[in-house]
Amino acid sequence: MDLSEDYWDNRYKTHNTGWDIGHISTPLKAYFDQLTNKDLKILIPGGGNAYEAEYLYKKGFKNVYVVDLSDTALHNFKNRVPDFTQAQLLHLDFFDLDMTFDLIIEQTFFCAIDPKLRKMYAYKMRQLLTESGKLVGLLFNDPLNLEQPPFGGSKNEYLTYFTPYFNIAIFELCYNSIESRKNRELFIKLTPK
Repeated sequence: MDLSEDYWDNRYKTHNTGWDIGHISTPLKAYFDQLTNKDLKILIPGGGNAYEAEYLYKKGFKNVYVVDLSDTALHNFKNRVPDFTQAQLLHLDFFDLDMTFDLIIEQTFFCAIDPKLRKMYAYKMRQLLTESGKLVGLLFNDPLNLEQPPFGGSKNEYLTYFTPYFNIAIFELCYNSIESRKNRELFIKLTPK
């Protein structure tokens, strides 16, 4: 399975981005709207067109980082939000990241990586979070595809990856999903063990 930098870059170049809803999703907007600490250091891994980063930035969160393998996706974002700090747009593999964050946002990144990497994803997320940090976001609670992204799964499967490294604050069916994802996604809020 080829999920290389070229694979992802070509998907953005050809607009083959079916997961991209064109705006921030309702559950993440609702979560962001209740955040008060504008100094939080926030990561959006596999950010793609990064509507979440744009929303946070325009709300005054200036310590937001986006990491993506696709240079085209990062370029698209920079064109939309030209005053966003270039140094906070990281063109590299998430698993090579070596920083810590107060908040990491999961939005269609987990379902894009090879499912064999899910245990490593959970471990890496724990490494990237500060002791008081949080991993917050959405996971598909749906089988989806087996041969290409998006790869789905279930709550029970996902918990096997996360429980060794995280305390589970919220891991429930999302109540405010967009219509096309209703009853198909889980909202998660995890804190480091």
